[in-house]
Amino acid sequence: MWNGVLCGLLAGAMWGMVFIVPELLSAFSPVEMAVGRYIAYGAIAFGLMLPRLGKLYARLERSDYAALVRHALSGNIVYYMLLALGVKLAGVAPTSLIIGVLPISVTLMGRKDHGALPLRQLALPLLVAAAGIACINVDVFMHAGSSGSTPAQTLLGVLCATGALLCWSWYTLDNARYLKRNPHFSSAEWSALYGLSSGLIALLIGAAALAIWHGEVLGAAGKASGRDWTMFWITNALLALGASVIGNHLWNIASRRVPVTLSGQLILFETLFALLYGFIYKQEWPRPLELAAIVLLAAGVMWSVRVHAMEEDVPPP
Repeated sequence: MWNGVLCGLLAGAMWGMVFIVPELLSAFSPVEMAVGRYIAYGAIAFGLMLPRLGKLYARLERSDYAALVRHALSGNIVYYMLLALGVKLAGVAPTSLIIGVLPISVTLMGRKDHGALPLRQLALPLLVAAAGIACINVDVFMHAGSSGSTPAQTLLGVLCATGALLCWSWYTLDNARYLKRNPHFSSAEWSALYGLSSGLIALLIGAAALAIWHGEVLGAAGKASGRDWTMFWITNALLALGASVIGNHLWNIASRRVPVTLSGQLILFETLFALLYGFIYKQEWPRPLELAAIVLLAAGVMWSVRVHAMEEDVPPP
């Protein structure tokens, strides 16, 4: 289990970069960012798996195709579009902390899964994490006007972040359950297939969007916006390699080795790393309530890990 916890932590460190990219590529739309990232992800996955692609294709079943499509949409493309729009409208900290509710939502949704601990054993760790989330939300409302967004834009950003939360909550549970029921693909193989399906769907979305909004992307309006396409593709390639290829592979390993209730807690590392990267990017220290939120969230995660470890150490009757 501890190897799974370590993989979950490292996946969170990779995924935390996702929240900074919309700030770096602020001239681009969320659709463009999602399409660029997942086309790059698909291309990298294709290159890595090319020697084994034929054998992998032969092992795919109908249920695998359905799972790959729904996971590519909910866990990658739609999720990232909503996340990017949330960061643009509400900021890095509010978006990352709204998505930080994932441990609670996933734990509650997965409470009936095999290996899940009773909620009464996780009540105190969840309350500590909830207190951290409450702190950051109070801080967000106290400093709502400092981001430059109107109240309506901030509200829309919060709604987008909430939509991203719902997408990822469902994906996390469905992916973990599917991997445990279907061990005929390794974590690396499933991650590569996941990347290929995401890249193909992103390519289709990108082609449709380009046909509809050609002028805004490549025409006079696109050129007048001053967007740096070289920076766009370099950033998305690095994000695809770090957050998608490496991060998803680490997460698939964690999903197989820890109970669903614990995997929900480990997702919180993404939030903590996103906050850390955000503070470094903006070159500012966290405010008191932000610091309290980080401490409480970290304490809640480690407490939950300890509860699961103690349960594993209890010999069967």
